[in-house]
Amino acid sequence: MLTRICLVRHGETEWNAERRIQGQIDIGLNAAGLRQAEAAGRWLKAAGISALYASDLKRAWATGQAIGQAVGVQPVPVPELRERRYGIFEGLTYAEAESRYPEGYAAFEGRNADYAFEHGESLKVMYERVTGKLKELAQRHLGESIVVVVHGGVLDVINRFVRGNPLEMPRDFLIPNAGINWISAVDGRWTVETWGETAHLADGALDELPS
Repeated sequence: MLTRICLVRHGETEWNAERRIQGQIDIGLNAAGLRQAEAAGRWLKAAGISALYASDLKRAWATGQAIGQAVGVQPVPVPELRERRYGIFEGLTYAEAESRYPEGYAAFEGRNADYAFEHGESLKVMYERVTGKLKELAQRHLGESIVVVVHGGVLDVINRFVRGNPLEMPRDFLIPNAGINWISAVDGRWTVETWGETAHLADGALDELPS
């Protein structure tokens, strides 16, 4: 049985616009982000969605609520799909993080999968957290189509998991705010159907994440 999962990045926040690293700091949507979330909901209204999950951080949860209103399904919180913990980088812009912690930033930008910042989380640890929950949701909803609202860093590792690419590989795909990404699973085999869709967003969307 084919299970289809629509992964949606949360709508825009002021910190996205400032290229400020949010991590697990609980930042809400800005006005543009709320409009994007509502647009994603309208786009998915006819997609036959049977279940809806969202990270419990405000920006993802509010996006999930907007989508839920449109598709008629209540969101369920999944703390396991929160953004990566960026430790000492959280609250800084990318430029500030590079200036204050040049060695750490080089490890981060170079996608060192063991680098865990200070009080943060490595790519390897995050990968296990995220993919474990993703596989659990796919198994729970065999043969269904579901929506999962997550974060840019979460989508980054999911794309690599589904395509079988290493965590260290430079990013070759988009992760726009409120972008729609369909993946599917059958008998443990995963496929990317579409990625980074923004046709539903009249004004486009930010992808402020480093490669």
